[in-house]
Amino acid sequence: MLEDYNEILEDLKKHSHFRNIKNFENKDEKYIYFNGKKLINLSSNNYLGLADNKRITEAFFNSGGDKYSFGSASARLLTGTLPVYKELEKLISRLFKTDKTLLFNSGYHANVGINSSLASGGDVIFSDKLNHASIIDGMQLSKAKFFRYRHNDMENLENFLIKERKNFKNAIIVSESVFSMDGDIADLRKLVELKQKYNCILVLDEAHAFGVFGKTGLGVCENLEITDKVDLIVGTFGKAIGSMGAFATGKKELIEYLINKARSFIFSTALPPVNIAFSKFIIENELPKTYDKRMRMLELGRKAGSESHIIPVVIGGNKETVDTCEVLFHNGYFTLPIRPPTVPERTSRLRISLTTEINEKELFDAISLAKQTK
Repeated sequence: MLEDYNEILEDLKKHSHFRNIKNFENKDEKYIYFNGKKLINLSSNNYLGLADNKRITEAFFNSGGDKYSFGSASARLLTGTLPVYKELEKLISRLFKTDKTLLFNSGYHANVGINSSLASGGDVIFSDKLNHASIIDGMQLSKAKFFRYRHNDMENLENFLIKERKNFKNAIIVSESVFSMDGDIADLRKLVELKQKYNCILVLDEAHAFGVFGKTGLGVCENLEITDKVDLIVGTFGKAIGSMGAFATGKKELIEYLINKARSFIFSTALPPVNIAFSKFIIENELPKTYDKRMRMLELGRKAGSESHIIPVVIGGNKETVDTCEVLFHNGYFTLPIRPPTVPERTSRLRISLTTEINEKELFDAISLAKQTK
């Protein structure tokens, strides 16, 4: 019976598509230690350098973080909620000026729960074609019909809305703000315009923007001053914030609906209280100090031709991309090959993720090496 699986695995290896879990020795801010080498880490989502930061960890525990337990032992609808969970939810709502917030265990839990539950039979979802796999999985689990419009193509989206919106009861438009594999930014003002024009709910995933964009780090919506026009905003604590978990914030009715219907929330053991407290500590004490560093990082990304801190270097073939990562490894850089189905066929790439600690020379030396190899 296992022959079929082995055959598939061998085929993945043959086409340079096989994935394995790396055995890292250590991580230290912008560096990662792998196979006995100290490498500049260009594949991290630790955008602000807050994860694995000894000073911050010590400050957290010295401020009372040591009183929180390392296990919740229950789902939140049972006995898995303590005051710190509500405190973090209220903090997020206050910052975003939204009605209500709900914590999830990860961005994947949030997107799967939201997109599988908000739309049901007789409803429809319109999704950007390059939305994250968690959004796609959520739509596939829902009983709703869904259409995937061409990436960031508002004319294509409107054509779908003109043709299909009238055939369904409730309609949802879902998009990332900063796209995780391309680093480009959705046309959020146009999305707001279309959701209002065609009576839709707008769900926006700010996973890669939360903690990076905006005056106080709330994301692209804050940057554009349109937070109040988006029905539901998703953000994560596991990237720029350097912790773990995620949230959805927005209209009271939608959040209460998720509490009752989102299976990824209802049937998951809650995150440990210490994680919740750490996320709250970072947002209150460390995020406000990062504005200048964040702006320098985004400017460096723009110098490299991106709209954000995520810089794609498209190689094309799987083997060529794997080989390019190997060349960078021998020159002191750690990168991972991004291959289908994460990205479309024949667009395998390096996804260079900037952190505030990476400087201009390090970035452009890496890009130059990648292009020479290509």
